[in-house]
Formats: sequence, structure tokens, C-alpha cells
Amino acid sequence: MKSILSTLLLVFILSASAQNVKKVTMESLLHEMVDRDAIARFPKTNFRLKQASSYNRASEKPEDSVGWFTNHDYNKGDGDHNFIRTEETNGEKEWVLMDHVGPGAIVRVWSPWLNQLEPGSDIIIRIYLDGNPKPVLEGNMISLFDGTGLIPYPFAHQSLRSGVSFFPIPYAKGCKITALKEPYFFQYTYRAYDEGTPVETFSMEDFEKAKPLIAKIGKELSNPQNTNAGEMISFKAKLKSNKEASIALPKRTAAVRSLVLKLGDYKDPAVMRSVVLKMEFDGQQTVWTPIGDFFGTGIGLNPVKGRYQNVEEDGTMSCSWVMPYQESGKITVLNLGKKPVDVKLEATIGDWKWDSESMYFNAAWRGQYPVPTRPFSDWNYVTLKGRGVYVGDALTIMNPVKRWWGEGDEKIWVDGEDFPSIFGTGTEDYYAYSWGGRSTEFYEHPFHAQPRSYVYNKLNPKTKNEKNTSGYSTETRTRALDGMPFESSLQLDMEVWSGTDCDMGYGVGVYWYGDANTTSNRVPDEKEVLNVPPLPKGFPEK
Repeated sequence: MKSILSTLLLVFILSASAQNVKKVTMESLLHEMVDRDAIARFPKTNFRLKQASSYNRASEKPEDSVGWFTNHDYNKGDGDHNFIRTEETNGEKEWVLMDHVGPGAIVRVWSPWLNQLEPGSDIIIRIYLDGNPKPVLEGNMISLFDGTGLIPYPFAHQSLRSGVSFFPIPYAKGCKITALKEPYFFQYTYRAYDEGTPVETFSMEDFEKAKPLIAKIGKELSNPQNTNAGEMISFKAKLKSNKEASIALPKRTAAVRSLVLKLGDYKDPAVMRSVVLKMEFDGQQTVWTPIGDFFGTGIGLNPVKGRYQNVEEDGTMSCSWVMPYQESGKITVLNLGKKPVDVKLEATIGDWKWDSESMYFNAAWRGQYPVPTRPFSDWNYVTLKGRGVYVGDALTIMNPVKRWWGEGDEKIWVDGEDFPSIFGTGTEDYYAYSWGGRSTEFYEHPFHAQPRSYVYNKLNPKTKNEKNTSGYSTETRTRALDGMPFESSLQLDMEVWSGTDCDMGYGVGVYWYGDANTTSNRVPDEKEVLNVPPLPKGFPEK
């Protein structure tokens, strides 16, 4: 009897909880994509981000130093089984790529060209929702998600030799994705909501009705604007070596809604690493990051435009992460370089209603040179303890050789799980492009970009089709619907997997929101900031 009463009580609690949760719809997710305030609060509709990918199934545990770093993370023959299973219906064979039971939403899709020199793919995929035997979507594995088909730009995008989509596809009971022939590489990232979460399943009828909203949200994503609403505070300073300048934030509950920084000149590329941005909120330092890594430009001035960060050709750098606080805050710029620098900083402070779900913005940095590429290893971006949401990163590497450096997979563990929620297929795939050894072009998108690769950036576009990935490369990824909530911990590792036995340089800026007691393993590292990886001998000038 006691067991029955306990069960009934649990059912009642879950039912009551589900009734208090706002229904998840395609429209609600579209609005959430452009709601900068939403990402600064822990989600009321709880979910965990997960991914179905073609990672190599030999990778079972880190203790297996061979299997864990096996790089055959695709399917190209009868011996490959980097998918879930095969099925046969009415005599037709389908390869199952994703099979999630429960409420959820697809929030990111990545598919590469089958051949690095030939655009496209001949693989057809089907998306089945809620157990319906008829797919809600069917089409080419790439063109369905590259902005040339059903889903428009910027939700879907022709990235470098890839198709990438961030368009939300919600479902109430489950999602199965299949291919009509053996799949190549693939990644399908989805939100797994708590059981009982009310979700309105995607339909083509609703998609057609939502086209005006889709166009409106798409326009906002393509033309992100910093807010002008609020109180402007600023300072100008000439910072001598090892000196800093600070500005106090208004003492009230508020949020930094826009931050703009500009240096006097950028002749020395290393100034982007030797000048550091620090921020304190309510007595705790939550930001300590070189400005190049904070704004996503890397080493040197590499203009790029994104949803949350923008670097202009004249050197004006801005960000629109919302950074709330309860009582006080301070913004500081520190010059660790040997030469004086002129700094101009402006911040716009707006209103914020603090509640139990409000979180502090954090940004940290890790750098290392040299990083040996043998034996293969996992390089930790960050490990977090507590509650929060991981929202992005900017990776800058120095590659001393021409051969491709980025076969390493991302591995992300959440809340102490035994196997990563996210197990990727290559560093360039994580940053939403493919065939990285050849894809050294500049590109940008609201949620991902390659501001620089080899000698190329927005100011020096690639004009010939050579393969050379030496020198500095910077890759950025910021998250909206694919932000990663965690209740107790998050660990993000990236494999160091180069085609050459050599010493590389790694530096990464990472961004997350967290409670006041959420901690990370990243600490200020002034010594490593000045350890800028040198370019290879004979490296060409721009």
C-alpha cells in the first residue's frame, strides 16, 4: 500500500511539474534563438544536449589508448558500423543514424561533402517523428540543411564543404533519422527534455504557417545589433607594461548588455594575447581572457561577424553577451606586453530582474606551447563544477607544418556520465565545416566562423586551391539552442590529432554561465599569455 501511495504521489508531482512547464514549440524555440536574456538563466524547461554522430565505435573508454583515439569515424564500406543499426521495411534497407525516445528537439545538423573537390552528396535521409511510419522530412543529406533547400539561410548554411543547420525540429515522443544508403560522416545534435515535458511536434503545416516568423528571426540573426538602451560607461587609457585600468559598474541589480573595446593599433599581432580583459561581478572575478580569445579574433586582427561577437576592420571589437549581476561589478583591461597600448572601452548597462535561475557570465582561457602531437591525447578546454550552461569557445592553434592538424574529436561529459553526451568526428566538424586540410578559406556565420587559416582572413581572401594549414588558425563556435546545461559538472576535451608528429600551439577562450558557487579548473596564467607560439620559419607574410 505504501509503495502504491508513493508511486501515485510521484505521478502527481511529475504531472503537476509538467503542467507548470511552458509548451515547447517550433515557434518558442525560434524566439529563444534570438533571446539573449534566456541564455543567462538556467532553463526552466530542463533538458540535456546530446548528439548522434558517426564517431568510431572502437572508442569505448579513455583507458584504451588505441581505441579511444581511433580516427576511422565514418562509414565507407561493409566493414564500417559507425551508426546505430540497419532496418528493412517493405524490402527497403535504411541505416539508422539517430533514435531518441522521449520529448526533444533537433537543434544542429552537420553533414560534409562526400568528396573534398566535388560539392554535395547522393545520400537521402528521412526524419521520422513520434513513431509515425511516414517521415516528416526527406531529402538530400546536405542540400536539406545547407540553405539551398527547405530550410533558409541563416538557419541552414553552406559552410566550408559542409551543410549545417540550426533550425529547431521539436518532437513529443521520439525522433528517428535514417539514411537510404550507407551514411558517411554525420552529426545530429538534439535536446533531450525531461519525461513529461509538453512538446508540439514539428509538421510541414506548422512550418508553412511560421514562414513570416522564420523570416523575421532569420533577419535578426543575420544582422545582430548591439543594444543602445541603458547607461553608457567608458574609459580611455594608455596602459604601460604590466599596468591596468578599471571602471566600476553602477551599484544596483543590472546587466552589462554591450561591451566595446578598441586598441590604438594592432601592428603587433601578439597584442591580442598580451592585453587581457578581466571582469568582476558581486565580488567574484568571472572573466580573465586575452582579448583576441574573448572576441574570437585569435592572434592578430582578423575581422569577423557573429551573433555574440563582432570584430570590425578598424579594430573595434564588441560583444553582446548579457552579463547580469545583483549589486556591483568592475571591468578591467590589463596590459601584459612590453610596450604601452592605448585602450578605449565602452559598456552599456541595462536593467535585469534577478531570480533563482539567473547566472553569472564567465570567460576563461587556457594556452599551451608546445603541445606534442604524439602520443595522441585529449586536451582539456575546461572542467566545470556546479550548475550552469556552456555557451561557446574560440580556438587558436599554431601548426608548424602544412599537413592537416585537426582530426581530433570533441568529447563532452555532463553531470558525471560514464560516456560523453557529445562525441564528435573532428575538430573542424565541431566548428561546422569539413575537409579541413583544404578548407583554409575565411568564413563566418552567426554561430560559427573561421576568422583566419594559414595566411587567409576576411582582409586577405583565398584565391587559389592549395592545401596548407600551417601558421595560425582560429575557429569559433557560439551556442544558442545548442547551449549545454549542466547540474553538477561539465568537462570538454578536444583530441590533439595531427597527421604529423610535431609540436603545436593551442589557446582557447571558453564561455559559460554559472551560479556564484560554480567553479572551473582555469586560472589566470600570465606566463603562458606571453608564451605566444612562433610562426614556422619562412612563413609567408600577408
